[in-house]
Amino acid sequence: MSAKLGDTEVGRIGLGTNRLSHTPEHVEYVRQAVAAGVNHIDTAYLYVGGESETTIGEALHPIPEGVVVATKGGYRPGEGKPDVLRGQIEESLRRLQTDTIELYYLHRVDPDTPLEQSLEVIAEAREQGKIRHVGISEVGIDQIERARAVVPIVAVQNHYNLGERGHEGVIDHCTAEGIFFVPYFPLRADPPRAVYEIAERHGATPEQITLAWMLRRSPVVLPIPGTLSLAHLKDNLAAEQIELSDEEFAALR
Repeated sequence: MSAKLGDTEVGRIGLGTNRLSHTPEHVEYVRQAVAAGVNHIDTAYLYVGGESETTIGEALHPIPEGVVVATKGGYRPGEGKPDVLRGQIEESLRRLQTDTIELYYLHRVDPDTPLEQSLEVIAEAREQGKIRHVGISEVGIDQIERARAVVPIVAVQNHYNLGERGHEGVIDHCTAEGIFFVPYFPLRADPPRAVYEIAERHGATPEQITLAWMLRRSPVVLPIPGTLSLAHLKDNLAAEQIELSDEEFAALR
């Protein structure tokens, strides 16, 4: 089960790295994650004060062909200003030890800066070959369409899980438009009782059933559960093999 990002086939389940600090153990963990089959790693300029990007850069330099490292910039108010965002892009390139970031998101719409101004900086970096694909995070449909008027948008990263369903309309829009929907915190919710019953039936964990449900929700959904455990990571990847029945899917819908 995979999806196509530009020329790259990516697995439907990626790896979130918002707790990835810069230690020899975590450098090795990133290498083992890729060896285990992860080829979509999500990070951000601000994760662990930049250590997440630095760790990934050290672990994967040069980033292997077929591995998508996505990062984000412009999270805090004021950081969507052109000069600030331009600096964050350059710093992310340095930390990741790469000339081109495969997927770069505007991490938040800056309340102090028009969305278009922030995205023009990212579009400029794309034209210079520093960014290949562009995404946007925590947005509604109107903002997605405003963004697309500035630069092609291939991915939207919003908060979504079994307990947080506020972006159902955004998923439907992304599905219709062929835009990836990347749910962050996909497992950070108390699962309904039905999850446990379905998990028992499949000989799976509740987390695996939750991920299988997300994959079934739409072919454009690419969850990025965060973990620092190789065992949990392999469990997450195994969720791609679970096929829920129509009744099971409906029970969680």
